[in-house]
Amino acid sequence: MSEATHGPLMHEPLAHEPLPAGDLADAGTRAPAHARTQQDLLSRTALGVFRLNGQFLAISEELAKPAGLTAAWWQVLGAVLREPLPVAGIARNMGITRQSVQRIADLLVAKGLAEYAPNPAHRRAKLLRPTEEGRGAVDRIGPGHAALAARLTTELGDAAFAETVRVLERLATALDALESGAPSAGIPAPAPE
Repeated sequence: MSEATHGPLMHEPLAHEPLPAGDLADAGTRAPAHARTQQDLLSRTALGVFRLNGQFLAISEELAKPAGLTAAWWQVLGAVLREPLPVAGIARNMGITRQSVQRIADLLVAKGLAEYAPNPAHRRAKLLRPTEEGRGAVDRIGPGHAALAARLTTELGDAAFAETVRVLERLATALDALESGAPSAGIPAPAPE
């Protein structure tokens, strides 16, 4: 794996190799072993999340297919089941580009699975909401979704599954804080040089 192929977060060693120990400097970068360990943890986390993303997308496609949806359509419809949202709000919540959500939202509207509604807070940014047909499609995914949740709970155990959710939510919050420049609880700001 090279940085050119996998981006700046990816470098060797990978998850199957032991983490470095001790206070020796890394010969290649002269970084302390602790910094190298932190980089390895970040790389392993990113690789794990990328793998999970691929796994969840494949599973979601299989669950959504019988309902006549794609994983992306299901994701956008799911984002507006509780309340209508503007496309920018959906994109922000999902961590993807507004343009991607706009394209999917327009397709959902064209297929009669969603509709645009006036937005009292912003004249130009319409709200997306599911139609009854869209809600019905998402409801048809429910049994398969519930079965998968039960199987995953059996595999992980209730407590470990709940802890996994907490850790992933904490990671997302921490990355949001780093991206915005505001340290979150538990993430120290970089030390001044």
